[in-house]
Order: sequence, then C-alpha cells, then structure tokens
Amino acid sequence: MNTRARLAILAGVVAVVLVATGAYVLRVQHRQANAAPVAARADLSTVLAAPHLVFRNTAIGSELGKVAVVPLSAPSGPRAFTGASCERIYATGSHEICLYARRGLSNTYKAQLLGPDFQTVTDVPLSGLPSRARMSRDGSLTATTTFVFGDSYANVGQFSTRTLVTRLDGKQTADLEQFQLYADGKRVTAADRNFWGVTFADDDKFYATAASGGKTWLVVGSLSAKRMTSLRRDVECPSLSPDRTRIAFKKHGDLPPGQWRLAVYDLRTHTETLLAETRSVDDQVEWLDDDTVLYGLPRTTDAGAATSDIWAVPADGSGTPRTLVADAWSPAVVRPS
Repeated sequence: MNTRARLAILAGVVAVVLVATGAYVLRVQHRQANAAPVAARADLSTVLAAPHLVFRNTAIGSELGKVAVVPLSAPSGPRAFTGASCERIYATGSHEICLYARRGLSNTYKAQLLGPDFQTVTDVPLSGLPSRARMSRDGSLTATTTFVFGDSYANVGQFSTRTLVTRLDGKQTADLEQFQLYADGKRVTAADRNFWGVTFADDDKFYATAASGGKTWLVVGSLSAKRMTSLRRDVECPSLSPDRTRIAFKKHGDLPPGQWRLAVYDLRTHTETLLAETRSVDDQVEWLDDDTVLYGLPRTTDAGAATSDIWAVPADGSGTPRTLVADAWSPAVVRPS
C-alpha cells in the first residue's frame, strides 16, 4: 500500500472519530439542557430560627449522610445542609448528638457533640456500631446505644449492646450495665442483660428497654439511684411523648423474628394502642407533637439504590401513614424557645 493510500485511510478514520465525538458532545449537551434543575436549597440560619426537623440526608449524591434541616411548616420543601455527617442524629434547640462511623480496615466509631452551629464541641469514642441516640430536653445529657456484638435487634440474646449517658463535656455519667435491674418484681443479675433506646423524662428519670433471658421490658430508671424497674414486657426503643404521658415503642408480639409493630403505651391508664402503620418498623420513633409520631423506613429506588424516608402516623391508632420527608432518616423535632 502506497503512502497516498495510507493517508487517505487515516483521513477517513479521523473523520469518523470527529463525527462520533461531535455527536457525543451534542447528546451530552442535550441531556444537560433537559436535565432536572438542581434542587433548591434553603438558608440554614433562617430554617434554624423557626420550628424545624433535623435529619440525616439519604438522597444519593454529594450530600449523602449530611445532616439536613427543613422547616416544620414545609417538611417536603427545600432543605438546608450543615457541615456534619452522621449515621444517626438527634437535636435540641442548643446542641446535637451525632453518631459517626468510619469504615475501613479498622472501623472507627464515635459520638460527636455538636453546638448550635453544628460544629464539633467534643468527640466521645464509641465501643461499637452506632444504633440509637437521644438527648435530655434541656440538652445537658446525651444517651448513646451501640452494638458491641451483632448488628440487629432481631434476636434478643444474640447481640450485645452498650448504652452510655454522657454530659455535654463528654464525661460519662452512667453506664446502664452498672445499674441494678428489677424485672417482674425480681432482681436480674444474669450476664445476658442488655439495655438500649433511652428516652429522658428529665435530668434524672429516664425510660429504656431492658432484655434478658429472651424477654424485653420497658423500664423506668433513675440516674442518681442507678436503678431500673420494669413497667411492662415486650417494649423496645421507647420514646416519651412531649406531654410525658405516653410511650411510643415497637413491639414484637407474635411476629416473625426481625419484625415489629408500632404501638403507644399510656403511662396513666396502662393501656396499649396499636398504630395504623402495619409495616415492620425498626426505629426509635420521634414525636412530631402530642398527636403524631415520626419514624424511618428503608426504601429501594427505581435504580436499585438504597435510601429511606421519614413517615408520620397519628398516635391514637387512627388515620393512615404518610411520607413526611423523602430520602431522610433519624428525625429530631426542634422548636426554638
């Protein structure tokens, strides 16, 4: 093949490449021109000044895992993002508790106590996989639950938890493993005792879940007395209502392992009300107000990606569940004073 023929072939190849490249660029420009606009963002300081919801953003993208906030008046509207990233978040009007996990060859777990600007105030090492987080109403105490062994509440007795109460300065106030436990009128000292899901009534009184021998109880405890006493069985991840009269919780009942039903227990009348949410919920619910509870449910997108949504349902057993915030997890309701 002579030189002229080779040049002709090369020119043809270059032309084909240029045409293909041009077509690709045009297609990309067309897709960009017709793509959905970037979601609007709210101003963080404006949202924080009014009643708002703090949560973990689970939307796929660069903000995955970031702590976000939306006004309670428009929970499905534009969200504002903070600089914090968490596995689980809880907040009051003054501080936040952020459970953080860094996975790799050596996993690192810690709780970050955040200030009103969502900047880290104190780091507290955690001994296991983050699970639950709560704060006292005045924000002076935090409670964290981690899995020291196992990663699910599906089978009582096949996991080990550690629940700590910590002050804002990061100093440990209580390890529930060191408390006396009385269940069904008897002292429980078995080695398989586990505690999780603290919810504070004040700076001394709290409620939590205790488990031993395949049973779970709702317990009421005192930090000063270092003692917990059972109130009833089959209660997990309690959450005290704003008016302090009811406990929202998940119960196992006669469901298969790893399945729970949401219910509310009235501390005055000792009656239980099953909620209208019939799907299994593995979460420590949050109260939106005295009439409504919030909780997270996992969801798989059309593209096969895993996310979650925050749902709401009436606390009296009526109504139907509704999505409050899509692509969100770990809600905390904050009403600035």
